Amino acid sequence: MKAWEFARDLLRNAEPVLRSEEEQTWDASEAIAGQDFWVRMFWQSNVPGSGAPESLAVAAVQSLENKGWVVPAENALWLEKGLAAVDEGDMEALHVAHARLKAVLRQAKPDPDHPSQKTKRFSSFADYEAAVSFPPDVAYDVGGKDFEDRIAAGWWGQIIGAAVGTALEGYTTEKLEKAFGRIDRYMRPPNTYNDDITFELAFLYAFALKGYAVTSADVGDYWVSLIPVAWSAEAVALENLRRGVYPPESALDGNPFDEWIGAQMRGAIVGMVAPGRAREAARLAWLDAEVSHTGNGILGEVFNAVLVARAFVETDMRRLTAETVDLMPADTEYGAVVRFALDAARKSADWKNAWALCDAEYVEYNWIHAYPNAAAQVIALWFGQGDFDETLAIIGGCGHDVDCNAAQILAAVAIAKGFASIDKRWIDPIGDELITYMRRPAKTTTSAVCAMTVEAVRRARS
Repeated sequence: MKAWEFARDLLRNAEPVLRSEEEQTWDASEAIAGQDFWVRMFWQSNVPGSGAPESLAVAAVQSLENKGWVVPAENALWLEKGLAAVDEGDMEALHVAHARLKAVLRQAKPDPDHPSQKTKRFSSFADYEAAVSFPPDVAYDVGGKDFEDRIAAGWWGQIIGAAVGTALEGYTTEKLEKAFGRIDRYMRPPNTYNDDITFELAFLYAFALKGYAVTSADVGDYWVSLIPVAWSAEAVALENLRRGVYPPESALDGNPFDEWIGAQMRGAIVGMVAPGRAREAARLAWLDAEVSHTGNGILGEVFNAVLVARAFVETDMRRLTAETVDLMPADTEYGAVVRFALDAARKSADWKNAWALCDAEYVEYNWIHAYPNAAAQVIALWFGQGDFDETLAIIGGCGHDVDCNAAQILAAVAIAKGFASIDKRWIDPIGDELITYMRRPAKTTTSAVCAMTVEAVRRARS
Protein backbone atom coordinates (compact mmCIF):
# COMPACT_ATOMS: atom_id res chain seq x y z
CA MET A 1 0.00 0.00 0.00
CA LYS A 2 1.28 3.47 -0.88
CA ALA A 3 1.40 6.20 1.75
CA TRP A 4 -1.37 8.22 0.08
CA GLU A 5 -3.60 5.16 0.03
CA PHE A 6 -3.08 4.57 3.73
CA ALA A 7 -3.84 8.24 4.49
CA ARG A 8 -6.96 8.12 2.28
CA ASP A 9 -8.31 5.05 4.09
CA LEU A 10 -7.51 6.53 7.47
CA LEU A 11 -9.60 9.59 6.59
CA ARG A 12 -12.49 7.80 4.89
CA ASN A 13 -12.89 5.12 7.54
CA ALA A 14 -12.85 7.49 10.51
CA GLU A 15 -16.19 7.83 12.36
CA PRO A 16 -16.95 11.14 14.15
CA VAL A 17 -16.82 11.05 17.98
CA LEU A 18 -17.44 13.67 20.66
CA ARG A 19 -14.73 13.75 23.30
CA SER A 20 -15.08 14.97 26.88
CA GLU A 21 -13.39 18.18 27.91
CA GLU A 22 -10.62 16.21 29.60
CA GLU A 23 -9.98 14.26 26.41
CA GLN A 24 -9.78 17.31 24.15
CA THR A 25 -6.11 18.09 24.80
CA TRP A 26 -2.77 16.42 25.52
CA ASP A 27 -1.45 16.33 29.06
CA ALA A 28 1.89 18.11 28.70
CA SER A 29 3.00 17.68 32.30
CA GLU A 30 4.88 14.43 31.72
CA ALA A 31 6.58 15.83 28.61
CA ILE A 32 7.67 18.95 30.49
CA ALA A 33 8.99 16.92 33.42
CA GLY A 34 10.94 14.65 31.07
CA GLN A 35 12.45 17.55 29.15
CA ASP A 36 13.40 19.37 32.33
CA PHE A 37 15.02 16.26 33.79
CA TRP A 38 17.34 15.55 30.87
CA VAL A 39 18.30 19.17 30.24
CA ARG A 40 19.11 19.65 33.91
CA MET A 41 21.15 16.43 33.87
CA PHE A 42 23.20 17.76 30.94
CA TRP A 43 24.17 20.79 32.97
CA GLN A 44 24.55 19.39 36.46
CA SER A 45 24.44 15.78 37.55
CA ASN A 46 26.05 13.16 39.74
CA VAL A 47 27.25 9.82 38.45
CA PRO A 48 24.58 7.26 39.45
CA GLY A 49 26.99 4.69 40.84
CA SER A 50 29.57 6.87 42.58
CA GLY A 51 27.93 10.25 43.12
CA ALA A 52 30.82 12.07 41.44
CA PRO A 53 29.81 15.52 40.14
CA GLU A 54 29.84 16.25 36.42
CA SER A 55 28.59 18.72 33.82
CA LEU A 56 28.25 17.60 30.22
CA ALA A 57 27.69 21.21 29.18
CA VAL A 58 31.16 22.18 30.39
CA ALA A 59 32.64 18.91 29.14
CA ALA A 60 31.27 19.45 25.63
CA VAL A 61 33.31 22.64 25.25
CA GLN A 62 36.32 20.99 26.88
CA SER A 63 36.15 18.02 24.53
CA LEU A 64 35.98 20.09 21.36
CA GLU A 65 38.90 22.22 22.49
CA ASN A 66 40.90 19.08 23.38
CA LYS A 67 40.81 17.94 19.77
CA GLY A 68 41.75 21.32 18.37
CA TRP A 69 38.41 22.90 17.56
CA VAL A 70 37.85 26.62 18.09
CA VAL A 71 34.61 27.12 19.98
CA PRO A 72 33.21 30.65 19.64
CA ALA A 73 33.94 32.70 22.74
CA GLU A 74 30.21 33.12 23.23
CA ASN A 75 30.24 29.67 24.84
CA ALA A 76 31.45 31.20 28.11
CA LEU A 77 28.39 33.46 28.28
CA TRP A 78 25.93 30.61 27.80
CA LEU A 79 27.80 28.33 30.17
CA GLU A 80 27.57 31.04 32.83
CA LYS A 81 23.88 31.63 32.16
CA GLY A 82 23.05 27.94 32.11
CA LEU A 83 24.90 27.08 35.31
CA ALA A 84 23.28 30.06 37.05
CA ALA A 85 19.85 28.91 35.84
CA VAL A 86 20.46 25.45 37.31
CA ASP A 87 21.38 26.96 40.67
CA GLU A 88 18.30 29.18 40.62
CA GLY A 89 15.95 26.46 39.37
CA ASP A 90 14.94 28.65 36.43
CA MET A 91 14.01 26.03 33.85
CA GLU A 92 12.91 28.50 31.19
CA ALA A 93 16.29 30.23 31.28
CA LEU A 94 18.05 26.85 31.34
CA HIS A 95 16.27 25.63 28.21
CA VAL A 96 17.31 28.81 26.40
CA ALA A 97 20.93 28.51 27.55
CA HIS A 98 20.91 24.84 26.56
CA ALA A 99 19.72 25.57 23.03
CA ARG A 100 22.05 28.55 22.65
CA LEU A 101 25.09 26.58 23.81
CA LYS A 102 24.25 23.79 21.37
CA ALA A 103 24.05 26.39 18.61
CA VAL A 104 27.46 27.78 19.59
CA LEU A 105 28.96 24.28 19.62
CA ARG A 106 27.68 23.70 16.09
CA GLN A 107 29.66 26.77 14.99
CA ALA A 108 32.96 25.31 16.24
CA LYS A 109 35.59 24.70 13.56
CA PRO A 110 38.86 22.73 13.58
CA ASP A 111 42.03 24.77 13.84
CA PRO A 112 44.52 23.25 11.36
CA ASP A 113 47.42 24.66 13.41
CA HIS A 114 46.38 22.95 16.63
CA PRO A 115 48.66 20.01 17.57
CA SER A 116 45.72 17.62 17.73
CA GLN A 117 44.60 18.53 14.22
CA LYS A 118 48.08 17.79 12.91
CA THR A 119 47.77 14.16 13.95
CA LYS A 120 46.18 11.34 11.96
CA ARG A 121 42.50 10.47 12.26
CA PHE A 122 41.31 7.55 10.17
CA SER A 123 37.96 7.97 8.45
CA SER A 124 37.44 4.30 7.59
CA PHE A 125 38.53 0.84 8.63
CA ALA A 126 40.21 0.39 5.26
CA ASP A 127 42.44 3.41 5.93
CA TYR A 128 43.31 2.14 9.40
CA GLU A 129 43.95 -1.41 8.14
CA ALA A 130 46.38 -0.11 5.53
CA ALA A 131 48.42 1.61 8.25
CA VAL A 132 49.03 -1.43 10.47
CA SER A 133 50.33 -4.97 10.23
CA PHE A 134 48.02 -7.32 12.06
CA PRO A 135 49.49 -10.44 13.63
CA PRO A 136 48.40 -13.59 11.82
CA ASP A 137 45.28 -15.32 13.07
CA VAL A 138 45.93 -18.08 15.58
CA ALA A 139 43.66 -21.10 15.28
CA TYR A 140 41.47 -21.51 18.33
CA ASP A 141 38.87 -24.24 18.83
CA VAL A 142 35.51 -22.66 19.70
CA GLY A 143 33.87 -26.08 19.91
CA GLY A 144 35.53 -27.22 23.10
CA LYS A 145 34.98 -26.77 26.82
CA ASP A 146 37.95 -24.40 27.01
CA PHE A 147 36.04 -21.86 24.93
CA GLU A 148 33.06 -22.05 27.28
CA ASP A 149 35.41 -21.56 30.23
CA ARG A 150 37.10 -18.55 28.63
CA ILE A 151 33.80 -16.91 27.68
CA ALA A 152 32.54 -17.32 31.24
CA ALA A 153 35.81 -15.83 32.48
CA GLY A 154 35.49 -12.88 30.10
CA TRP A 155 31.94 -12.04 31.10
CA TRP A 156 32.66 -12.42 34.79
CA GLY A 157 35.75 -10.25 34.46
CA GLN A 158 33.58 -7.52 32.98
CA ILE A 159 30.79 -7.90 35.49
CA ILE A 160 33.14 -7.80 38.47
CA GLY A 161 35.18 -4.92 37.11
CA ALA A 162 32.09 -2.86 36.41
CA ALA A 163 30.56 -3.69 39.79
CA VAL A 164 33.68 -2.58 41.65
CA GLY A 165 34.24 0.42 39.41
CA THR A 166 30.79 1.99 39.52
CA ALA A 167 31.42 2.96 43.14
CA LEU A 168 34.77 4.58 42.30
CA GLU A 169 34.41 6.42 38.98
CA GLY A 170 34.90 10.14 38.72
CA TYR A 171 37.52 10.50 41.47
CA THR A 172 41.32 10.83 41.64
CA THR A 173 43.89 8.35 42.89
CA GLU A 174 44.57 10.49 45.93
CA LYS A 175 40.92 10.80 46.93
CA LEU A 176 40.25 7.09 46.42
CA GLU A 177 43.30 6.03 48.39
CA LYS A 178 42.35 8.30 51.27
CA ALA A 179 38.76 7.02 51.29
CA PHE A 180 39.28 3.30 50.63
CA GLY A 181 42.95 2.36 50.68
CA ARG A 182 43.80 -0.55 48.40
CA ILE A 183 40.97 -1.56 46.07
CA ASP A 184 40.76 -5.22 47.08
CA ARG A 185 37.03 -5.59 47.80
CA TYR A 186 33.59 -4.36 46.87
CA MET A 187 33.08 -0.99 48.52
CA ARG A 188 29.34 -1.73 48.80
CA PRO A 189 27.02 -4.61 47.85
CA PRO A 190 27.68 -5.09 44.11
CA ASN A 191 25.18 -4.99 41.27
CA THR A 192 25.22 -5.39 37.48
CA TYR A 193 23.33 -2.20 36.59
CA ASN A 194 25.57 -0.20 34.24
CA ASP A 195 25.86 1.01 30.67
CA ASP A 196 29.03 -0.94 29.84
CA ILE A 197 27.29 -4.29 29.67
CA THR A 198 24.11 -2.78 28.20
CA PHE A 199 25.79 -1.66 24.99
CA GLU A 200 27.79 -4.87 24.71
CA LEU A 201 24.57 -6.88 24.90
CA ALA A 202 23.18 -4.78 22.03
CA PHE A 203 26.18 -5.80 19.91
CA LEU A 204 25.78 -9.42 20.98
CA TYR A 205 22.14 -9.45 19.87
CA ALA A 206 23.12 -8.06 16.47
CA PHE A 207 25.99 -10.53 16.13
CA ALA A 208 23.77 -13.45 17.15
CA LEU A 209 21.42 -12.51 14.30
CA LYS A 210 23.95 -11.72 11.57
CA GLY A 211 27.23 -13.29 12.64
CA TYR A 212 30.34 -11.85 11.01
CA ALA A 213 28.16 -10.19 8.36
CA VAL A 214 26.79 -7.83 11.02
CA THR A 215 26.81 -4.12 10.09
CA SER A 216 26.88 -0.89 12.06
CA ALA A 217 23.26 -0.32 11.01
CA ASP A 218 22.33 -3.68 12.54
CA VAL A 219 23.91 -2.60 15.81
CA GLY A 220 22.09 0.74 15.58
CA ASP A 221 18.78 -1.09 15.21
CA TYR A 222 19.35 -2.82 18.55
CA TRP A 223 20.28 0.48 20.19
CA VAL A 224 16.99 1.96 19.05
CA SER A 225 14.87 -1.05 19.93
CA LEU A 226 16.44 -2.04 23.26
CA ILE A 227 18.17 0.94 24.91
CA PRO A 228 15.91 3.65 26.33
CA VAL A 229 18.52 6.18 27.51
CA ALA A 230 22.23 6.86 27.10
CA TRP A 231 24.93 9.38 28.08
CA SER A 232 27.36 11.67 26.26
CA ALA A 233 28.34 10.29 22.83
CA GLU A 234 25.88 7.40 23.04
CA ALA A 235 23.03 9.78 23.91
CA VAL A 236 23.77 11.93 20.86
CA ALA A 237 24.03 8.87 18.62
CA LEU A 238 20.85 7.33 20.01
CA GLU A 239 18.92 10.53 19.34
CA ASN A 240 20.38 10.70 15.84
CA LEU A 241 19.35 7.10 15.17
CA ARG A 242 15.82 7.89 16.28
CA ARG A 243 15.80 10.74 13.77
CA GLY A 244 16.83 8.31 11.05
CA VAL A 245 20.49 9.32 11.00
CA TYR A 246 22.43 6.03 10.79
CA PRO A 247 26.15 5.21 11.06
CA PRO A 248 28.60 6.65 10.42
CA GLU A 249 26.65 9.94 10.34
CA SER A 250 25.03 9.08 13.68
CA ALA A 251 28.40 9.68 15.34
CA LEU A 252 29.05 12.97 13.56
CA ASP A 253 25.94 15.11 13.91
CA GLY A 254 26.12 17.38 16.97
CA ASN A 255 28.50 15.10 18.88
CA PRO A 256 31.29 16.78 20.87
CA PHE A 257 31.95 13.53 22.77
CA ASP A 258 33.06 11.43 19.80
CA GLU A 259 36.50 10.70 21.28
CA TRP A 260 35.30 9.85 24.77
CA ILE A 261 35.33 6.40 26.35
CA GLY A 262 31.93 5.17 25.18
CA ALA A 263 33.27 3.02 22.36
CA GLN A 264 36.37 1.97 24.29
CA MET A 265 34.07 0.47 26.94
CA ARG A 266 32.43 -1.83 24.35
CA GLY A 267 35.46 -3.66 22.95
CA ALA A 268 35.51 -6.77 25.12
CA ILE A 269 32.45 -8.49 23.63
CA VAL A 270 33.81 -7.85 20.14
CA GLY A 271 37.08 -9.57 21.04
CA MET A 272 35.18 -12.45 22.62
CA VAL A 273 33.44 -13.30 19.34
CA ALA A 274 36.74 -13.24 17.39
CA PRO A 275 39.12 -15.34 19.50
CA GLY A 276 42.67 -15.34 18.17
CA ARG A 277 41.76 -13.08 15.23
CA ALA A 278 43.16 -9.57 15.68
CA ARG A 279 42.10 -8.19 12.31
CA GLU A 280 38.54 -9.46 12.59
CA ALA A 281 38.25 -8.10 16.12
CA ALA A 282 39.45 -4.71 14.88
CA ARG A 283 37.00 -4.75 11.97
CA LEU A 284 34.02 -5.61 14.16
CA ALA A 285 35.09 -3.04 16.75
CA TRP A 286 35.25 -0.39 14.05
CA LEU A 287 31.70 -1.00 12.85
CA ASP A 288 30.37 -1.08 16.42
CA ALA A 289 32.26 2.06 17.42
CA GLU A 290 31.23 4.14 14.42
CA VAL A 291 27.63 4.16 15.65
CA SER A 292 28.68 6.78 18.21
CA HIS A 293 32.36 7.65 17.79
CA THR A 294 34.96 8.82 15.30
CA GLY A 295 38.75 8.95 15.01
CA ASN A 296 40.52 8.23 18.25
CA GLY A 297 37.26 7.25 19.89
CA ILE A 298 37.00 4.33 17.46
CA LEU A 299 40.61 3.32 18.09
CA GLY A 300 39.72 2.96 21.77
CA GLU A 301 37.30 0.16 20.97
CA VAL A 302 39.72 -1.40 18.51
CA PHE A 303 42.40 -1.49 21.22
CA ASN A 304 40.23 -3.35 23.71
CA ALA A 305 38.73 -5.68 21.13
CA VAL A 306 42.15 -6.77 19.87
CA LEU A 307 43.44 -7.08 23.44
CA VAL A 308 40.60 -9.46 24.35
CA ALA A 309 40.66 -11.41 21.08
CA ARG A 310 44.35 -12.16 21.44
CA ALA A 311 44.05 -12.99 25.16
CA PHE A 312 42.64 -16.34 24.02
CA VAL A 313 46.02 -17.20 22.51
CA GLU A 314 48.55 -14.98 24.34
CA THR A 315 48.73 -15.27 28.13
CA ASP A 316 51.70 -12.99 28.85
CA MET A 317 49.93 -9.71 29.62
CA ARG A 318 52.98 -7.52 29.19
CA ARG A 319 53.69 -8.97 25.76
CA LEU A 320 50.01 -8.76 24.84
CA THR A 321 49.81 -5.13 25.96
CA ALA A 322 52.91 -4.09 24.04
CA GLU A 323 51.76 -5.87 20.88
CA THR A 324 48.34 -4.24 21.08
CA VAL A 325 49.93 -0.82 21.57
CA ASP A 326 51.92 -1.44 18.38
CA LEU A 327 48.64 -1.74 16.44
CA MET A 328 47.72 1.84 17.36
CA PRO A 329 49.58 3.96 14.75
CA ALA A 330 52.09 6.34 16.33
CA ASP A 331 50.90 9.27 14.24
CA THR A 332 47.46 9.16 15.88
CA GLU A 333 46.84 10.77 19.24
CA TYR A 334 45.52 7.49 20.61
CA GLY A 335 48.70 5.74 19.50
CA ALA A 336 50.76 8.46 21.16
CA VAL A 337 48.79 8.10 24.41
CA VAL A 338 49.21 4.35 24.79
CA ARG A 339 52.88 4.62 23.83
CA PHE A 340 53.40 7.33 26.45
CA ALA A 341 51.74 5.09 29.04
CA LEU A 342 53.77 2.05 28.04
CA ASP A 343 56.99 4.05 28.25
CA ALA A 344 55.94 5.39 31.64
CA ALA A 345 55.31 1.83 32.83
CA ARG A 346 58.65 0.55 31.56
CA LYS A 347 60.68 3.29 33.24
CA SER A 348 58.77 3.44 36.56
CA ALA A 349 59.37 1.33 39.64
CA ASP A 350 55.67 0.94 40.44
CA TRP A 351 52.23 1.70 39.06
CA LYS A 352 51.71 4.83 41.15
CA ASN A 353 54.75 6.56 39.68
CA ALA A 354 53.81 5.49 36.17
CA TRP A 355 50.22 6.62 36.59
CA ALA A 356 51.32 9.97 38.06
CA LEU A 357 53.21 10.68 34.84
CA CYS A 358 50.14 9.87 32.74
CA ASP A 359 47.75 11.73 35.02
CA ALA A 360 49.86 14.88 34.70
CA GLU A 361 50.26 14.47 30.93
CA TYR A 362 46.49 14.24 30.30
CA VAL A 363 45.23 16.56 33.01
CA GLU A 364 43.40 18.75 30.46
CA TYR A 365 41.12 15.87 29.43
CA ASN A 366 37.82 14.99 31.04
CA TRP A 367 37.83 11.90 33.24
CA ILE A 368 35.43 10.25 30.73
CA HIS A 369 37.70 10.93 27.74
CA ALA A 370 39.35 7.92 26.11
CA TYR A 371 42.93 9.13 26.60
CA PRO A 372 43.53 9.15 30.38
CA ASN A 373 41.55 5.93 30.66
CA ALA A 374 43.53 4.21 27.92
CA ALA A 375 46.69 5.19 29.79
CA ALA A 376 45.27 3.76 33.02
CA GLN A 377 44.52 0.48 31.25
CA VAL A 378 48.09 0.15 29.98
CA ILE A 379 49.52 0.88 33.44
CA ALA A 380 47.26 -1.67 35.15
CA LEU A 381 47.90 -4.36 32.55
CA TRP A 382 51.64 -3.85 32.80
CA PHE A 383 51.96 -3.90 36.56
CA GLY A 384 49.13 -6.36 37.15
CA GLN A 385 51.05 -8.96 35.10
CA GLY A 386 48.04 -11.22 34.62
CA ASP A 387 47.01 -11.40 38.28
CA PHE A 388 43.28 -10.69 38.48
CA ASP A 389 43.25 -9.17 41.96
CA GLU A 390 46.37 -7.07 41.44
CA THR A 391 45.14 -5.74 38.09
CA LEU A 392 41.81 -4.80 39.68
CA ALA A 393 43.53 -3.06 42.59
CA ILE A 394 45.65 -0.98 40.22
CA ILE A 395 42.93 -0.01 37.76
CA GLY A 396 40.65 0.83 40.67
CA GLY A 397 43.37 2.93 42.27
CA CYS A 398 43.93 4.95 39.09
CA GLY A 399 40.45 6.46 39.34
CA HIS A 400 38.78 8.20 36.39
CA ASP A 401 36.24 5.99 34.55
CA VAL A 402 36.97 2.93 36.64
CA ASP A 403 34.03 0.73 35.75
CA CYS A 404 34.69 0.96 32.01
CA ASN A 405 38.43 0.41 32.42
CA ALA A 406 38.18 -2.44 34.90
CA ALA A 407 35.50 -4.28 32.92
CA GLN A 408 37.56 -4.25 29.74
CA ILE A 409 40.99 -5.23 30.99
CA LEU A 410 39.72 -7.77 33.53
CA ALA A 411 37.91 -9.50 30.67
CA ALA A 412 41.29 -9.85 28.93
CA VAL A 413 43.09 -11.01 32.07
CA ALA A 414 40.40 -13.53 32.95
CA ILE A 415 40.25 -14.93 29.41
CA ALA A 416 44.02 -15.32 29.31
CA LYS A 417 44.19 -17.05 32.68
CA GLY A 418 40.86 -18.93 32.66
CA PHE A 419 37.80 -18.87 34.89
CA ALA A 420 39.69 -20.46 37.79
CA SER A 421 41.80 -17.30 38.08
CA ILE A 422 38.79 -15.43 39.53
CA ASP A 423 38.38 -15.91 43.26
CA LYS A 424 34.86 -16.88 44.33
CA ARG A 425 34.74 -13.92 46.72
CA TRP A 426 34.18 -11.73 43.67
CA ILE A 427 31.46 -13.93 42.19
CA ASP A 428 29.39 -15.08 45.16
CA PRO A 429 28.12 -11.62 46.24
CA ILE A 430 26.68 -11.06 42.75
CA GLY A 431 25.24 -14.47 41.96
CA ASP A 432 23.91 -15.45 38.57
CA GLU A 433 21.26 -12.75 38.17
CA LEU A 434 22.10 -10.03 35.64
CA ILE A 435 19.99 -6.87 35.78
CA THR A 436 20.09 -4.26 33.01
CA TYR A 437 18.19 -1.10 32.12
CA MET A 438 17.39 -2.42 28.65
CA ARG A 439 13.89 -2.98 27.35
CA ARG A 440 14.98 -6.60 26.91
CA PRO A 441 16.44 -8.34 28.82
CA ALA A 442 15.59 -6.31 31.94
CA LYS A 443 16.61 -9.38 33.90
CA THR A 444 18.60 -12.37 32.74
CA THR A 445 21.46 -14.47 34.08
CA THR A 446 25.17 -14.35 33.48
CA SER A 447 25.10 -18.03 32.59
CA ALA A 448 22.47 -17.33 29.91
CA VAL A 449 24.58 -14.53 28.41
CA CYS A 450 27.64 -16.79 28.40
CA ALA A 451 25.67 -19.52 26.67
CA MET A 452 24.30 -17.06 24.12
CA THR A 453 27.82 -15.82 23.35
CA VAL A 454 29.18 -19.34 22.88
CA GLU A 455 26.26 -20.37 20.69
CA ALA A 456 26.45 -17.21 18.55
CA VAL A 457 30.17 -17.69 17.85
CA ARG A 458 29.80 -21.38 17.08
CA ARG A 459 26.89 -20.72 14.75
CA ALA A 460 28.77 -17.89 13.00
CA ARG A 461 31.84 -20.11 12.56
CA SER A 462 29.91 -23.11 11.26
